[in-house]
Amino acid sequence: MPNMRAVPTVRRRRLGKALRQYRTDAQLSGEQVAELMGERWDGPKISRIEHATAKISAPEVAKFLDLCGVTDPEVITALEELARNAGKTGWWSNYGTTAVPQHVEDLIAAETEAKSVRCYHPNVIPGWLQTAAYAREITTATAFRIPPEEHPAIVDVRMARQAVLTQPSGLPKWRFVLHESLMMQRFVSHPSLMRDQLQRLLDVAELPNIELQIMPLTAGPHPGASGTFTIFRFPRPWPPIAMTEDRHDMRYFEGEELAGEYEEAFERILAAALPADQSRETIKKHMEGHNR
Repeated sequence: MPNMRAVPTVRRRRLGKALRQYRTDAQLSGEQVAELMGERWDGPKISRIEHATAKISAPEVAKFLDLCGVTDPEVITALEELARNAGKTGWWSNYGTTAVPQHVEDLIAAETEAKSVRCYHPNVIPGWLQTAAYAREITTATAFRIPPEEHPAIVDVRMARQAVLTQPSGLPKWRFVLHESLMMQRFVSHPSLMRDQLQRLLDVAELPNIELQIMPLTAGPHPGASGTFTIFRFPRPWPPIAMTEDRHDMRYFEGEELAGEYEEAFERILAAALPADQSRETIKKHMEGHNR
């Protein structure tokens, strides 16, 4: 029976990318590594592994890394573990690709594995902090090219993703900066919706691993003018990732140099934002406005 083509899961793609990087750093070609790996190995197989369409076992990963001169036990252990779990899919696999396209799957993997997340949102309250009612309204407004019958699945995925804020194993540190103009949104057909959403922000801000700040309307120019972005930092050996969003896609920038530029921008944004206590008072002030 012919070998089945491996499903390119997020884990398998991450593993393949790491192996390709270590092979390139060692200045070895795929054919050279294949010859050293032994029988039943060839250049095309190495290429398939690195492009996440072929499997590689944990012992084979260890041998691959040894051939590439990798001796860091943390790196070896991390990639072996990734190989053991490479074929596993997450809870989101129960939803279709409309609700979880590839870039959202990558986002779920990043937020699940991060040790810290920092994000600036000027245009919409981020999905991690949305109430279901707010999520439905935003989805209806933005996903107008997706059939309405698909919208509930998109909202369900967004709500399920919020569990990452309180996941029991090694709570990541989250830091949000939201623009004050978001507090002023109104939904005519649902007068209480925004008040409930602002209460959600206050509730989340009470969590020990979350800091929430508001960028005031009176703030001067700052790097946040360029739009929404999020920075993920991971345990070793994985490099940090900065993610930007626009209408059509999410773009990922990996590595200390690229992510570092966004971290510098975020520090400047923090300096322009209200402190946490004043931010809470600002949210409460806008809640009172939504009573009228």
